[in-house]
Amino acid sequence: MFRRRDHAVVHRFAAACRVGSSAAIRSLLAAEVVAVSDGGGRVPAALEPVRGPAQVVRCLTALLRPDLALTVEAVNGQPGVVLRDTGRPAGPVVAVLSLRVTGAKVTDVWIVLNPDKLRHWRTGE
Repeated sequence: MFRRRDHAVVHRFAAACRVGSSAAIRSLLAAEVVAVSDGGGRVPAALEPVRGPAQVVRCLTALLRPDLALTVEAVNGQPGVVLRDTGRPAGPVVAVLSLRVTGAKVTDVWIVLNPDKLRHWRTGE
């Protein structure tokens, strides 16, 4: 269950991603952070878990583009980060990030890029 402090960490994480600040993102990651991405073989994604702050920051910043809008929304009942392509009509969702927060740090990042799994987000169902 997320606590109020966890919500604040997710919002700071989203803000750091929004401005593309590697240093700010890194400051929110635990030393043992792990990121797992799912492209479903349809979009580029890391095939193995990405471990450590420097590598996770590289993974995250590779996703970020100026034409993406980042919002904090409920993802599986918890606050997460949703990336929408504002350069296309209706701003389709291109990625959804779920975060595990321990203390004041992000310890796990799950990145869904698989278009089939994002269909629900695209239609708003």
